[in-house]
Amino acid sequence: MKKFLNIIFGRAIVVAISIIFQFLWLFSILHRLSNYYVQLSIIAKIIGVLMVLGIVVNRDNPAYKLVWAVVILVLPIFGVVLYAFVGQSKVPKKMNKKFSEINARFDIYKADDEHILSELGQDNDDIKSQCYYLSKNSGYGAYKNTDVKYFSQTDAAYDAMLDALSKAEKYIFMEYFAMEDAVAFKKIEDILAKKVEEGVEVRIIYDDFGSLAYVRNRFIKRLLSKGIKVRAFNPLVPVFYIFMNNRDHRKIMVIDGKVSFNGGFNMCDEYFNIDCPYGHWKDTAVRLEGEAVKNHVIMFLQMWNSIEDTDKDYTPYFEIPEYRAKDGNAVIIPFSDSPLDHECVGENVYLNIIRHASRYVYISTPYLIIDNEMMEALCLASKSGVDVRIITPGIPDKKIVYMLTKSYYPQLLDAGVRIYHYTPGFIHAKGYVCDDEVGVVGTINMDYRSLYLHFECGTYIYNSSAISDLKNDFLETFELCEEVHKKDRPKRVSLITMTFKAILRLFAPLM
Repeated sequence: MKKFLNIIFGRAIVVAISIIFQFLWLFSILHRLSNYYVQLSIIAKIIGVLMVLGIVVNRDNPAYKLVWAVVILVLPIFGVVLYAFVGQSKVPKKMNKKFSEINARFDIYKADDEHILSELGQDNDDIKSQCYYLSKNSGYGAYKNTDVKYFSQTDAAYDAMLDALSKAEKYIFMEYFAMEDAVAFKKIEDILAKKVEEGVEVRIIYDDFGSLAYVRNRFIKRLLSKGIKVRAFNPLVPVFYIFMNNRDHRKIMVIDGKVSFNGGFNMCDEYFNIDCPYGHWKDTAVRLEGEAVKNHVIMFLQMWNSIEDTDKDYTPYFEIPEYRAKDGNAVIIPFSDSPLDHECVGENVYLNIIRHASRYVYISTPYLIIDNEMMEALCLASKSGVDVRIITPGIPDKKIVYMLTKSYYPQLLDAGVRIYHYTPGFIHAKGYVCDDEVGVVGTINMDYRSLYLHFECGTYIYNSSAISDLKNDFLETFELCEEVHKKDRPKRVSLITMTFKAILRLFAPLM
């Protein structure tokens, strides 16, 4: 109720009302021109056909292209106007140029990992190809000399975060999709305020849309009054704007460039089971210590300066003492995915793992809304004898999205993929583990928004002791789940239900 009231009486209602008025304004214009309906209809159809041709030849995901082609051709006038305002997936050139210029400044700080990739080629060609792809296409290199600690529950990760924050000496960076002025964040806030008094620089980035139900002006003012620097990514504005569709979904915490955390949870009470609206909330995280932390430093500073370009010298943030890892043979790649290019890094990392699997792939995801390429990869792996298992929530947070997730089950089950419902509640973890060798933990859901529209991040882990911890967590979680079987599918499905699911699947790229 508190979150609902925050939305009702917050900025969101102003933005929503403003956008509704803009829609009404457009409709009123179209209504006034109704006397010229025939002429307008012809013009709209011509423009619509040209738009559809443009959509067909662009580099967007085929499912995304299909839904807009249908909308434009079925509703020419409305579809053309709607697509012009909110349908284009390209980030504005000015915004793209700004990000590109800032990102280029960090090239000198990125890993020189040719020797690591060369060594991998001698041991395992499949792993080398995966690491090579990430290094060359995500912009974040591979590191050794990094220890990884895997957390199967948020309470343990939270305690580790508090401990690391209390030891900060130079700087603390935090970047989260959602932050809440509540119990979980209060302990962190107290430590941050104390650290500022000790001379530690503290910076926080939150996504304005992701924190809409949680963050109010007085919360931000309180943080600023304590010397904590805060910036909102992509603030909501009361106008149609293409870039509004792209959100910062990343979750990163960095302490002194020595230690960093990456995982699926935000800084809100429900993620730590303080507030339990969907049963037990399961989420995961990793703690990095060593050279690979540098990638998280780069990610944060790139995003910080893309919001407001204020840093003139980045060198102090990379003055990191040498670290000797206990897990010396592990290869770690913290990576980021961006909607600014046409490189779907997150999806390609997942596809690479699935396609190179020889024994098993275990996956956890809160949402399973996938395109044909991902569907075919999962089904082919299973048909080829790979043990493919996917864990999805037992209690959904969004019922429509959950219905859409379940619409993908039949094809997967027919191919032999095993699907499990996390019956204690909602599983928000985004994780992969494969063949006792490779794992990924991060923020990337298996849905269109995470894979194509949002700024995301993950940690690719190879040959680390954390892999066995990740696998054991999956095995223990399977025991808490209820497996979905083909025989559980209803023998008869009404025409209305089938039609509704078909419509959901068509519009899945927009959810």
